[in-house]
Amino acid sequence: MANEEGENKEEMGFMDHLEELRRRLFFALIGILSGSITLFVMKDWVFERLIFAPRNPDFITFRAWCALGEFTGAGDRLCVTDITYELINTTMLGNFSAHILVSAIGGFILSFPWTFNQIWRFIRPGLHGKEASAARGVTWAATVLFFLGVCFGYFVIAPLSLQFLGHYEIGDVKARIALMSYLKTVASITLAAGLIFQVPVVVHFLAKLGLVTPASLRKFRKHTLVVTLIIAAIITPPDLTSQVLVALPVLGLYEIGILQARRIQKRQEKAEQSANT
Repeated sequence: MANEEGENKEEMGFMDHLEELRRRLFFALIGILSGSITLFVMKDWVFERLIFAPRNPDFITFRAWCALGEFTGAGDRLCVTDITYELINTTMLGNFSAHILVSAIGGFILSFPWTFNQIWRFIRPGLHGKEASAARGVTWAATVLFFLGVCFGYFVIAPLSLQFLGHYEIGDVKARIALMSYLKTVASITLAAGLIFQVPVVVHFLAKLGLVTPASLRKFRKHTLVVTLIIAAIITPPDLTSQVLVALPVLGLYEIGILQARRIQKRQEKAEQSANT
């Protein structure tokens, strides 16, 4: 009888966790749907002011490039004065599918703080002592880094990639790009950059738990470089400049993670010395 009661308690515990996961995922989905519906209704503003903005020579990034060219003495070589590639739709559902895709991805980006918080509220009760202390403030840090990454992808990597690929010429073949191809390029770069910027959060958490040290992070620096370049090649269009632009901030964030881990290690060593004395 005692064994049966123990098994029932374990089964009830598992079912309770499963129910809590279902509830958190439901709330997260509600947040994503709310963001998606909002962006779906704001179709004209979203497409004209956000999605198609990198096709406008007056886009803030292009104006910054032009100012940089004048400052460095390059003249108007960095200025974007004309965007010649065209966007086309060749299917009946093309425009509607594009609208759905933009709304879904935009809804996830818009609701990221809420979605991450729901997932975190499911994970947090399972953390104890050192783990809970290591994860303090993770929601705010993850949110800030995510939106920094999104901005970096949208304002830096995406415009450069679109300019390179949209104006890459072979003979007299004119660039007429499918709408979905354009959207997937912008969306994949923007979203992936936001997720990649979570590196310091992961390193901080692992360092707090003692799973990584500054020495181990430095040891695997070369491996990180190779993996970063591979990831950059996957999430960006096949041009070297875009890959480098993705890789550089990731490597910079990795170095910040090493400094973070070193600081955490010193604090832990001081705490141990104080406890021994």
